[in-house]
Amino acid sequence: MKTKIIPFVFLISCFTLAQNVKITILESEAKDTISKHIYGHFAEHLGRCIYDGIYVGEENKVIPNTNGVRNDIIKALKELQIPNLRWPGGCFADIYHWKDAIGPKEDRKHIENLSWGNIRENNAFGTHEFLDLCEQLGAEPYLAVNMNSGTVQEAMEWEQYVNNENGASSLTDLRAKNGRDKPWKVKYWGIGNESWDCGGHMTADYYVNLYKRYATAMTSYSNTEKLYRIAVGPGTDDYEWTETVMKNIPARRIEGLSVHHYSVFDWSSKGSSFEFSDNEYYKTMKRAWFMEEFITKNSEIMDKYDPEKNVGLIVDEWGGWYETIPSGGGQLYQQNTIRDAMIAGLSLNVFNNHADRVHMANLAQTVNVLQAVILTKDEKMILTPTYHVMNMYKVHQDALLLPTTIENNPDYNGIAAISVSASKSENGTKHISLVNIDLIKSHDITIDIDDISNVSAQILTSKKVQDHNTFENPESIKPINFKDFKVKNGKITVKVPPISVIVFKGK
Repeated sequence: MKTKIIPFVFLISCFTLAQNVKITILESEAKDTISKHIYGHFAEHLGRCIYDGIYVGEENKVIPNTNGVRNDIIKALKELQIPNLRWPGGCFADIYHWKDAIGPKEDRKHIENLSWGNIRENNAFGTHEFLDLCEQLGAEPYLAVNMNSGTVQEAMEWEQYVNNENGASSLTDLRAKNGRDKPWKVKYWGIGNESWDCGGHMTADYYVNLYKRYATAMTSYSNTEKLYRIAVGPGTDDYEWTETVMKNIPARRIEGLSVHHYSVFDWSSKGSSFEFSDNEYYKTMKRAWFMEEFITKNSEIMDKYDPEKNVGLIVDEWGGWYETIPSGGGQLYQQNTIRDAMIAGLSLNVFNNHADRVHMANLAQTVNVLQAVILTKDEKMILTPTYHVMNMYKVHQDALLLPTTIENNPDYNGIAAISVSASKSENGTKHISLVNIDLIKSHDITIDIDDISNVSAQILTSKKVQDHNTFENPESIKPINFKDFKVKNGKITVKVPPISVIVFKGK
């Protein structure tokens, strides 16, 4: 059966139809906690993410830094309260050998980044630099193991090097020689990356057998905390891959299953990151909404083999992906507009609402690559609309999910206009995050929530969906206080502007 394509001209006419939207907060049904790790990030050796992005080198006297890492980036990421950071890839992980990047920097092996542009790298940013950065940020490190060109022994020794107590072996002696006596106690380990593609073009059956070797060797024998081993899941709607992994890996050998999804409307022609048409915008939003279906169907398969939901669904790559801006000076450098704020708000709402299964997510990527929260140019730095959405949403971290229902949600050719999630913190504060991806219309919404008062709100929006911050005007887009709503008898009534993200707060 072919899908009927409705002309975009007709879609525009549909936007004029009035919709009265009712959202109900079901606090009495609350039982799941939104893991703070849903608000994680991803930093790969790609373009200007690490070098000339996060890391400028200790010898840099122009840009203030701590051990080579930009101080302004450290400050910005601490403000986000990022809970975890994934590294070194991505595809780069499957050509990365950790021993090349430890010890005196002058002795480190220079490598060619075969995954991303054949760029020469001096390995100045390695295991010690990354794990020390995570300590500065108060974030849990998430290391991706080289499963393609590496070996089981290499992965096992990496885990022992960073986790075992000093003096346990020659590996921990080597770590101490390199300046670190105590272990970092890294919990999260990704075993492989996109093994169906750049990570080896494996079949699901082959991957499962290889994974079991790695997961068996990488144990918690000498560690105080149990390792969290994450298996590779699908990056498309290949649910047979999920079935094979969940069916054949013993429960004692797996703690998480990763999936990847990018909001790309056409992989052969991904379009501009800041000069795009209204039609391209809606195609992107349709792909962003696919996240709901993708998580739901993968969760259904996982529920068959793990009904108690012990294995977490890990969305460790997500975001918008457009054509590289050549003037940005690095691969996959793109601008970040209000469209990306819509992707972020919508996606985070989906993750929150699936908190029973989604245990972690990692936005791709942190600095200067894809849907970055930070862009840099020499000594300048800007915070993107995506950064501001994640900063507004951090209130949901480790809060109790309040289930929601939506009635009369406007639907345009399969795209729902309104997205919502809600939570309640330990001190009783309630937060409701609301997104209207409609490009044209405001929508009248009633939020039915028992027992709420002292309500305040912030909004992120702009006149045009292509609007973005620049190095010349870095605060063109940022959250502002929002007061255009009423509260009466446990109901919030609000007219939500087009292309906007609103977070309400009350008790």
